[in-house]
Amino acid sequence: MSIASECIQLSSGYSMPLIGIGTYKIHGKETIYEVIDESLKVGFKSIDTAAVYRNEEEIGDALKELLPKYNLRREDIFVTTKLAPSENGDPEGIQRSVLKSLKSLGLSYIDLYLIHWPGAARIPENSQQNKDLRACTWEKLVELHNQGLIRSIGVSNYTVDHLKQLLNNYYGVKPAVNQVECHPHYRQEELIKFCNAEGIHIQAYSSLGTSTNTNLLKDPVINIIASEINISPARLLLKWALQQGIGVIPKAVKKEHIRDNINLNFIIDAKQMKILSSLPQIKYAWDPKNVY
Repeated sequence: MSIASECIQLSSGYSMPLIGIGTYKIHGKETIYEVIDESLKVGFKSIDTAAVYRNEEEIGDALKELLPKYNLRREDIFVTTKLAPSENGDPEGIQRSVLKSLKSLGLSYIDLYLIHWPGAARIPENSQQNKDLRACTWEKLVELHNQGLIRSIGVSNYTVDHLKQLLNNYYGVKPAVNQVECHPHYRQEELIKFCNAEGIHIQAYSSLGTSTNTNLLKDPVINIIASEINISPARLLLKWALQQGIGVIPKAVKKEHIRDNINLNFIIDAKQMKILSSLPQIKYAWDPKNVY
């Protein structure tokens, strides 16, 4: 089976492709169109965006044209978007945001909607208010989920503590996904263990590091193992996650990178996996641990 068609069954009952395309910092109507065109062409069926990425409308316009081109229906693709931290804890703002995302993307429902960050904008990270605002946000998302506007709801950048608070009262709908930074330099072992036990799917972002930090791709150990398998370091890093059942959403603009990111039908052997999972730990993206 091609990696493109591998899916995970979410706690919501819906299937989500294990690999999708990330669109963070990808802007411009033409660029977005070309990225989605190439992605659908090579077999990607999942697209990840967010309100704060400011590209939902361009993605919606591209899908309108490109789904018919590839003989795809709405139900053949999986679209994820996220709530901006500025709307955390504001039921009316959340409602407006979801409806705006639906309109911009040209969809009647969102496959997966995530709380992008455990804190609320303009409130200190250590404020106890954050906990109450998160609970309020989740209650509203459950309501929108029950109305059928969102098929699966989840979170992003949640720690074990944030998840424990949520699971104390999840208003009848458990989070289906937790999207977090995860790669051999930041393995999140405790979080993954907790999420697996609770039936929450872990989806990784920054699988290749960040656009401003290439240390992961340049790591000598990663490069040695990649050359042993005769693949690029990027493909090795994506497969490292997938072999553990962790979803990935690699971002790429160049066509050859988009093709490479889905060309993952190889195996990293147990010894190589052990080495990759023993590297020193360094976090590259923002840290949610300080959010109360």
